[in-house]
Amino acid sequence: MVEPKTIMIIGAGILQLPAIRLAKEMGLITMVSDMNPRAIGMRYADIPLIVSTRDIEGTVRAARDYATHRKIDGVITVGTDASRTVAAVANALGLPGNKFETAEVSTNKIKMRRRFLEHNVPSPNFRGVWTLQEAHRAAEQLGSWPLVMKPSDNMGARGVMQVDSMEIIPEAFHRAKEASPSGELIIEEFMDGPELSIDALVFDDEVRFVGIADRIIGYPPYFVELGHTMPSTLPQDKIDEACEVMRRGIAALGLTVGAAKGDIKVTSKGVMIGELASRLSGGFMSSHTYPLSTGVSSIKAALEIALGMNPTDLEPKFSKVAAERAVFCEPGQVRRISGIDAAQKAEGVVDVVVHVRPGDYVHPPTCNLDKPMNIITIADTREEAVRLNDQARDMISVEIGKPVKLTHKLLRDNARKLFGLVCRACEVCDGKDCPTGVPGMGAVGTGDSFRANLDALRDYKINVRSIHSVKKADTSCELFGTSMSCPVLAAPLTGTNLNMGGALTEEEYAKIVVSGCKKAGTIGVVGDGALPKMYHAGLSAIAECGGFGIPIFKPRAKLEDIVERLDAAAKVNCIAVGIDVDAAAFLTMDLMQQAVETKSVKQLREIVSATDLPFIVKGVMTVWDAVAAVEAGAAAIIVSNHGGRVLDNMPGALHVLSDIVSVVKDKVTILVDGGIRSGADVLKCIALGADAVLIGRPISVAAFGAGIEGVEFYMNSIRRELENSMILTGCATIADIGRDVICRT
Repeated sequence: MVEPKTIMIIGAGILQLPAIRLAKEMGLITMVSDMNPRAIGMRYADIPLIVSTRDIEGTVRAARDYATHRKIDGVITVGTDASRTVAAVANALGLPGNKFETAEVSTNKIKMRRRFLEHNVPSPNFRGVWTLQEAHRAAEQLGSWPLVMKPSDNMGARGVMQVDSMEIIPEAFHRAKEASPSGELIIEEFMDGPELSIDALVFDDEVRFVGIADRIIGYPPYFVELGHTMPSTLPQDKIDEACEVMRRGIAALGLTVGAAKGDIKVTSKGVMIGELASRLSGGFMSSHTYPLSTGVSSIKAALEIALGMNPTDLEPKFSKVAAERAVFCEPGQVRRISGIDAAQKAEGVVDVVVHVRPGDYVHPPTCNLDKPMNIITIADTREEAVRLNDQARDMISVEIGKPVKLTHKLLRDNARKLFGLVCRACEVCDGKDCPTGVPGMGAVGTGDSFRANLDALRDYKINVRSIHSVKKADTSCELFGTSMSCPVLAAPLTGTNLNMGGALTEEEYAKIVVSGCKKAGTIGVVGDGALPKMYHAGLSAIAECGGFGIPIFKPRAKLEDIVERLDAAAKVNCIAVGIDVDAAAFLTMDLMQQAVETKSVKQLREIVSATDLPFIVKGVMTVWDAVAAVEAGAAAIIVSNHGGRVLDNMPGALHVLSDIVSVVKDKVTILVDGGIRSGADVLKCIALGADAVLIGRPISVAAFGAGIEGVEFYMNSIRRELENSMILTGCATIADIGRDVICRT
C-alpha cells in the first residue's frame, strides 16, 4: 500500500478552505497551521497546528519536529500573504519552493518595486516613507496628482488610499501606518485604466496562466474590490501584453516554482504591475470563478506543484462566464438578514458567502475586509452571469439599525444582553451588585477587595484651579518607547466562555480590545488564562495590529512554559511582556488544573533575562514586592489587586500606591490598575505617582456593547475626561500633574 503524501497548508481561514478540502479529496494528509484553533479550516485538518501564519520560526520548528517521524512532502498557501513562511518551510525541509529572499521581495511592495525597477518591468514610480515629513517630501518628488499611499506589507487593500492633494497626505499616512505591521509605507503614482487579476502557475521553466479576470474597484478614495468577472473581455492584444508584463515580473522577482498572482493595470501609459505575489489569488477567483468557467482547478494544480509533480488536467473543458460580486449595505448594526436561502436557490447562483450575522456592525467599506457577503454566479454569457448575480443580490435584505451615536448607556444596554447572567453592566462598575464571583465577572469571597479599589479612589478629591493660562491640555505620553494618546491601557481579561457568558470567542474579544485601543491611540493588554493555549488568542490579535499590544502571562510552574510564551510574544513584536505574579493561587487556574506558583527574585530574574522585551511584573501590592521586582530587572510594575479576584480583604490599589512610589519611583515604570472609571480617576493616579493606568471590566462592557468601535469610543471618552480634568487643574501636559492637584479626605 502506498503511503499517502502529507501537504502542509499555511492558514486555515475561508480563503484556504478550498485548498484544504481539495487536498483531502486528493487523498493527502493535511497539516494545517493557524493561530486561531477555531478557524474554519481546522475542522478539516488531519494535523492541526496552532501557530501564527506570520510565525516563521515557529512554523519551521513545528515542521521539522513532525518531519522527524513522518515526511512532509510539500507546503503551500492560498489567498494570504504567508509566502515567506511557505518558503522558509520549503527551504528548511528541502521541498519544492522559492528562495526565502524571493518570498520576501514578493510580499514587500517597496522591495518588489525596486526589483521591477532594476529589471525594467513597468510599474508606477514610487517612494518608500517612514515619517509624515518623508511622505510630504515624496509627494513633491513624484510631482503629479493623484498618488496612492499604502502599507508596504499588508494585503486586501488595508490602509490603501488615493491622495489628490498635499492636504490629504496626513490622513492617508496615518491610515496606512495603522495598517502596516512594520510601519514602512509606500507612496506611488496612481494608475488609471482597467485592472486585470491574473493567476499563473510556474513549473519546469514554464509560466502557465490559469485565470484572467476583469477586476472591479470602487468606493474611492479607497480601493475596495466590488467583484470580478471571469474571463476578461479586454481585447486579446491587451491581455497578451498584460501576461507578458506579468511574465517579466515573475522572472524579475525570481519566482521559479509554485503560483503567482498579479494585479495588472492597463493604463494610458501602457500595462503596469500593481502587485505580484507568490501565491494563487483569494477573492473567490482560484477557488470558484476559474474552475466554474473552465472546469480546471488551479488550486489542485498548485498542490501538485508543491508536491514536486507536474500539474495535470490544465486544459479547459468548457468555456462559461463566472461573476463574483460583493453585497454591500448601509453601515450600522445588523438587525436581521433575509433572503439568503432564496438567493442560494436562484438560477445561476453557485454560492452565497455570508460574513456577518445579526448583532454585527457593518462599517463603511474602506478595504476588502469590509464586505458583508459575496455571491458567485455562472452562465453562458457575461451579460447573463452579471444579470443573475444582480438578481440574487436583490433577493437579499440586510436590515440595519439606524446608525446611532455611541453612548455609555448604549454600550451597557447592548453588553447586558450578551453577558446574560454573568454581569449586569451596571452604570458604575463598583462590585456592589455583581451577580457572579469567580468564575464570572465579580470578585472572590465577599467582594471586599474589588470594592476597596473604588473606595481608595473616592478617598481623594481634586483641587480645582480655574485662573491660569492653560487653554488646552495634551494628554499624550510615551510608554516603552511607544507614543500613546493618553496614559490609559486596557487591562488583560480572559475566559470569555468561563467568565463573560460566551457571546464572544477568546479570539474575537482579544481582537476587539487590541484593535479598539490601537484606533484610540492607546495599548490593549491581553492575558494568558486557564486553558494552555488561550494565550494564542491575544498574540494573534496583537500580530494583526502589527505588534501593538502587551501580553501578560500566568506564573506557570514550568519555566519552559513561560519561555515558550515569551518567545511567541517576541515573534509578533509585542511592545512589552509580563507576568501577573499574584495569579500564583488563582481559582480558575486551579479549576483547570494548570500549575502555577509564586516566584522568588532569582526565578523572576531568570524569567526576565529570557526575553529582550521590556518586562512587567503585575500584581504588586507592597513595597517589598516592588523592590523585589526591581531587583529582578523588571522594566515596569503594575500595582494591582487583580480586581479583587485572587484574595478577599485586600487593600485597594490606591491605598498602597503612594508608599510604593516613594521607594521605587525613579527605578521602574509604575502602572496602576483597579477601580479606575473616569478621566478624573486617571488624574488622581498620575498625581500619586503612577506613569499610566489600566482599566478592565468597563473595557469588556465596551467590547461586548459595540465591538472595536465601542472600545475606541470608551478610550476616547476617558481621554477627553482626563483632558477636561487637566484643564481644570492647570495642567498643560501629563508631566505637569503633581500631588498638589489632589487632596485626601
